[in-house]
Amino acid sequence: MEIYVDAAYESLNHHGEELCGDKVEFVRQDNSFVAVLADGLGSGVKANILSTLTSKIIATMLLGGAKLTDAIETIANTLPVCRERDIAYSTFTIIRVMPDGMCTLAEFDNPLVTLFRDNKMIHLERVPMSVDEKTVYHSSFKAENGDMLVAFSDGVVHAGVGKLLDLGWQYENIVKFISEHISPEICPLEMCAKILNAVDALYMGEIGDDSTVCAIRFKKSNPVHIMIGPPINYELDSIVVEKLMQSKGIKVVCGGTTSQIVSTHTGQDLEVNLNYESHGIPPVAHIKGIDLVTEGVLTIGKTLDIIKKLPSMDRSEKVIALYKKDGASRLVKILTEESTEVNFLVGRAINPAHQNPEMPISLGLKLNLIKEMKSELEKIGKIVNIEYF
Repeated sequence: MEIYVDAAYESLNHHGEELCGDKVEFVRQDNSFVAVLADGLGSGVKANILSTLTSKIIATMLLGGAKLTDAIETIANTLPVCRERDIAYSTFTIIRVMPDGMCTLAEFDNPLVTLFRDNKMIHLERVPMSVDEKTVYHSSFKAENGDMLVAFSDGVVHAGVGKLLDLGWQYENIVKFISEHISPEICPLEMCAKILNAVDALYMGEIGDDSTVCAIRFKKSNPVHIMIGPPINYELDSIVVEKLMQSKGIKVVCGGTTSQIVSTHTGQDLEVNLNYESHGIPPVAHIKGIDLVTEGVLTIGKTLDIIKKLPSMDRSEKVIALYKKDGASRLVKILTEESTEVNFLVGRAINPAHQNPEMPISLGLKLNLIKEMKSELEKIGKIVNIEYF
């Protein structure tokens, strides 16, 4: 059974700092996946540089075939030394997932990663190894469908120090919190949000240390195929519709003309809904066998806007954005949470409706929106393919 890695992270900056001293890097290549959570020494600009260097170098080297020990030694020799403390490193957590589901963890001075299976924490055997006079803990396991890994920086462990809790939140209490909130349905983004909501409350809104949570869920492959725009030649209509209907996973159709083509070739009625769920976003429609039917360019444009804003939204705004019923919000949820791979089937015909002078939307705009959407989705670790017809 093919297992897909769904991953998300979220951070709270040290109070008064514009840059976060923690950095998470996700990289996919040839069905393998690497996540690096790095915590730079101190806070602010210096910590951000240290953690960014660490995460980028480790992820790039590992995907290039380097050994873990080589990556760690490179980090030790690359990072500048802090004159005050005579140390120059960023702590890190490395999670590497191979195509067969075999996972390797390497942890240096970060809180230990938690693994949950069937909503229960699984104990991992960790083996210490010395690399360039640093003790790095190494462990491995075979991922199963439904497993969730949760990693976090020490700012989460220290939450509440000097305020609500004398000794901070502490690791054991964080594990208990995760145990109480984990479920088969919870996605990585929601898990990150729940933990950091608690962290924010414990710090009473003034974060005393950069706090980052990274969550990874292993689940069955669930691709989405999105047909948008009519093909350039009528002869291709049936081919594209057949490709859509025979695909596995989620099926989405965007565009009025496109939905009519799908309705004609499948023999299923196109049911149009005239009720607006959100201002400025056209209503959705319904075709039996299709999971979501929306208007075209306007909805895609709004979907792209929401995806761009997701990283800067607070946790309550994200929940609202993902669970509204309009076409753009529903598409955002499919793209960011429900799907494991995104496949765009893009028609290159010029829509006659777009030739209206009052609606100057060009074919180039649509194609650029799709390309930009691909770029934004890849930033959050999605696999995206585009086919043109």
